This record gives sequence, C-alpha cells and structure tokens, in this order.
Amino acid sequence: QVQPVVAGGGLVQNGGSLRLSCAPSRHTFTTFSFSSYTVAWFRQTPGQEREFVAAYRWSADDTYYSDSVKGRFSIFKLSNSSQVYLQMNNVKPEDTAVYYCGAGRPNEATVATPRAYYYWGQGTQVTVSS
Repeated sequence: QVQPVVAGGGLVQNGGSLRLSCAPSRHTFTTFSFSSYTVAWFRQTPGQEREFVAAYRWSADDTYYSDSVKGRFSIFKLSNSSQVYLQMNNVKPEDTAVYYCGAGRPNEATVATPRAYYYWGQGTQVTVSS
C-alpha cells in the first residue's frame, strides 16, 4: 500500500509559522515518486468535511491555493527533493486542524476535491493558540 509520509505539525502561536512536509513512501518493490502526480494538502476539523488548502502539480510546477490561506501559506518543493512542503505563515486560530497530504491526478476542476486523490498520508495535528 502506497502512503505518503507526513512530518511537521504541532503547537504554534497566533501569527507564527510552521512547515509541514510530505514525502513519497518507499514501497517494498518500487519507489513511489510524486513526479507524475499532483500533491495537495487538505485539513479537517471534527465533524467537518476535509477542506482543500493547497496543491502542487509536479509536472507543470503549478500551485493552487484556497482563498482562506492565499498569501499566508506556500506549497513548494526544493530542487533535487522528492518532498512537497507546506509553509504556513501568519497562522490563525482557525487554521487549527488535522492536516493531510494527498497524491492524485486531478484536473483543473477537481484539484480541490478530496476524491481526486488516490493516496493519503497520515494526518498531523496543527494547533494555533490565540
């Protein structure tokens, strides 16, 4: 089973910064790569639907953001790196959620739709204190 590996998360003060990372898992027989996928971050709070945060389309180097995080969060990869990062700046209490990394092949219309993503990493809790 392919599962991206998520790192980062934790407790951060209102207005602070945090960085999450998502790495492709290493399958026993093959090396899973993000290079042919779109990698996205979603977040979820109890009783709510999974909410789109940002996405990175690897092949085109395109990025997508929800209106709620645009200008504060940044999704990117580093050169020669297989990981996708979510840099969270100027965080707010309403950013508190469990954050998930997903990989899939959505089109422009479905990039913000959880069902468009095949593989999901474990969630990581982000808590912003006010």
